Amino acid sequence: MSLYDRAAQFASYKALSGYEDMVAEEARLTDSEAPLSENAMVLLNQKLNLISDVIEDGIRPELAFTVFVPDQKKSGGKYVNMIGTVKKIDTVYRKVILVETEGLGRMNRMIDFDRIADIHGSLVDYLDDVE
Repeated sequence: MSLYDRAAQFASYKALSGYEDMVAEEARLTDSEAPLSENAMVLLNQKLNLISDVIEDGIRPELAFTVFVPDQKKSGGKYVNMIGTVKKIDTVYRKVILVETEGLGRMNRMIDFDRIADIHGSLVDYLDDVE
């Protein structure tokens, strides 16, 4: 018997390969998407309308969006902050299009209206105080 075959005979054996990964995945927590109140939806619509008006005037504001991102493997997801320069408000497909300025090259990132929980930035923050 060759030395390689003899060594393989004494190699460790994992009967449950992948079990630790499965347990870790099951233990990973996700958030549920909190439904927005009627007032919060009205406020978000006002902010989106203001952003759209400013873009029509040729200004591209930099804003921070709190967005719910669904998990790819299990139910739920997480809230993330996306900061970027708004390129366009697409009312047909209901998306906000951001211009990415970080990383390699400039790419556009799209955010669904239905996933936006809040919008912040110098352009829209005063609307929070109006109510």
